[in-house]
This record gives sequence, C-alpha cells and structure tokens, in this order.
Amino acid sequence: MKIYYILLLSILFVACNEREAITANGIIDKAIAEACKGNCDDAAIEFVFRKVKYKSTRQGGNFQYERNFIDSTGSVRDVINNKGFSRFVNDSLQQLADTTANKYAESVNSVHYFAQLPYGLNAAAANKELLGEAVIKDKEYYEIGVTFSEEGGGTDFEDTFVYWVNKSTFHVDYLAYSYAVNGGGIRFREAYNPRVVEGIQFVDYNNYKPPSLDIPLTELDSLFQKNELKLLSKIETENVEVTLFK
Repeated sequence: MKIYYILLLSILFVACNEREAITANGIIDKAIAEACKGNCDDAAIEFVFRKVKYKSTRQGGNFQYERNFIDSTGSVRDVINNKGFSRFVNDSLQQLADTTANKYAESVNSVHYFAQLPYGLNAAAANKELLGEAVIKDKEYYEIGVTFSEEGGGTDFEDTFVYWVNKSTFHVDYLAYSYAVNGGGIRFREAYNPRVVEGIQFVDYNNYKPPSLDIPLTELDSLFQKNELKLLSKIETENVEVTLFK
C-alpha cells in the first residue's frame, strides 16, 4: 500500500510539473519552431502581396525589410533595417518628415509581420500571456494574448492580439487583433492554404470583421463558428521564394 501511494504521488507530481511547464512563451516557441524549422533567422524571403513586391533578409542578427512598387513618382523602394527607415525613388534617397517616415515604416513592417507569423512573436517587445484554451471546429487550441511594450513596439504598440495555437500541430490557425489607427477596429483571421517553402511555412488568411467594436477578442472564435463575422477580404502572399544562408 505504501508503494502504491508513493507511485500515485509521483504521478501527481509529474502531472503538476507538466501543467506548470505550459506557458505562453513555451507555446509560442514551439509554434515558431514548427513554422520555421530553424530557418527563419538566416534567410531571404520574397513574396508578392497585392501586386507589391516584398523582401526580408535576416543574417547574423542583422535584418532588412523591403517594399518595391511603381507609382506616379517612379520606382519606389522602401527599406527598414537595423539603422532605421529609408525611401528611395528612382534610386535617389528621399528626405521625409518623421511622421511620414514612421507611417511608411509601419506599413512595410505590418505586411512582413503578418506574412511571417508566428516568427515575429519572439521579439523582445512582445509580451505573451496564456489566456486559456478553446475548441474551434472540434480542434483544441491554446489561446495566447500578445501585447507590445512601448519601447521597441513601434508606433502601433497599443494594438492587442490573440492567437489560437493548435494543441496538436502548434500551428497558428486563427488570430484576432484590435488596432487604433484610422478610427480603430478589430479583425479575426482564419489561416488557410498552408505550404512550406525551404522548410518555412506560409499561410493565407480569410479576414473577418465582427458586428461591433465592443466584442472582446477572445469571443471572436465563438462568433466565427456561429457565422456571425463578415468576410472582408483575403490576405494572400503569392510567388513566395526563400533563400537559406546556411
């Protein structure tokens, strides 16, 4: 009988430790590992989004995000790197007001951020919290809340996010976020069309809007399953190419 109780206590101790080991940071780390397979830190990624060309390059701790398009001014190239933001028009560096430069930089950064999720969630400014668990379409998920610190969080650091991480695959199948720019709003995204290029996973999204801005982000998955969200657009990254540096 004594041995039985010792074994029972050992099992309970292990189970408690396993529960304690489940943290938001740990879940996101596993999600990034599953999506990147160790390749995201040293790679060049190119893709087209809404007919605009984007490229990110990361190597040895250095990074550069680019956006290339043509408008009435000519050939435009926006660049964000460790030194800051620059805009070139026909290869000529432009002098921009800080407010304009910040606006362009956030636009470039936003596209790269969403296109390469969940990779960006390991940024130093990202604060993660395990909000709970959920079931969506008969699959179990961890519900992770993410906010960003003002220092290093960009001009939109007050935006808030929720990510639903599949408990079996550790894929981020759904996300929701609130934003303050342009009068504010909230969105819910459903990932689809997963594909792997050079070991890195990419997805597209169905982009939904709820009927009210007063709905908590954590309730959007329930509204989604009730078909009470309005489909606004599709977020598609096309012609994805990856070059690994290792």
